[in-house]
Amino acid sequence: MATNLRRLFSVSAQGVLLKKKLPGSFSSCRNLCVCSGQTTESITVTSSPYDGLETSLGGDADKGFLRWRNGGGTYHSSAVIDSSALVEFGAVVHEKAILGAEVHVGSNTVVGPSVKIGPSTKIGYNVSVSNCSIGELCLIHNGVCVGQDGFGFYVDEQGNMVKKPQALNVKIGNRVEIGANTCIDRGSWRETVIGDDTKIDNLVQIGHNVVIGKSCLLCGQVGIAGSAEIGDYVVLGGRVAVRDHVSIVSKVRLAANSCVTKSITEPGDFGGFPSVPIHQWRRQIVEAKIFSKRKP
Repeated sequence: MATNLRRLFSVSAQGVLLKKKLPGSFSSCRNLCVCSGQTTESITVTSSPYDGLETSLGGDADKGFLRWRNGGGTYHSSAVIDSSALVEFGAVVHEKAILGAEVHVGSNTVVGPSVKIGPSTKIGYNVSVSNCSIGELCLIHNGVCVGQDGFGFYVDEQGNMVKKPQALNVKIGNRVEIGANTCIDRGSWRETVIGDDTKIDNLVQIGHNVVIGKSCLLCGQVGIAGSAEIGDYVVLGGRVAVRDHVSIVSKVRLAANSCVTKSITEPGDFGGFPSVPIHQWRRQIVEAKIFSKRKP
């Protein structure tokens, strides 16, 4: 015992005492002394005042970023995160973002400033959400981008291409599912809106200022140009294209590869390029086949 005490005092006197200091924004420090038969180390552990969350050296406290205890992700000190939320390692939650109860944020996902995410929403890996609000019980798959600038330009008097301001947000309702690698642009003159219970497949492009109603179904590779307006219970088959500034009334179904070039004002089934009522489109196909078989 005496030998161990002498070893302890000799090590301390030689300056082998180890201390790791963190910035002064933390409220308290405590020294832990670890003894073994060979060495003695003293390590300073710092406690954060933020709801008892333990920070690590991986956080950047000088810039206000700390380590979230549930999952190991990084969050800004001004963000409001429910204690039950899971922010996985590699994810970043920026300033003034709000995450509700049971939110799950996957690795390498970025939650931008002032983004609001409702309870029980799950966000996959490598997702970028900015300039938006997301409702409850949503499911956002890997690689989705929400809230980036829309594709808006004009040519000035000198012939230069000038970018139009894109300053508004995206509003996503409750129980919305967004497939992998889908992109939803923020608004310029009105918010981009996705209604409750709408389901969106992979690789879908939704332009700025688009308004989509509730319980719609958008299949893979659908493209909706800016400022289009779509009603409730609309189904867009794979690779349907909707031009800008047109509207589609509720309860419309569009066949795959169709193109909407003017507004649809009556519910029903449509198809073709340009899209027409489904029976008319089928007659067009039959007539085209008959004509192709005729001898010159």
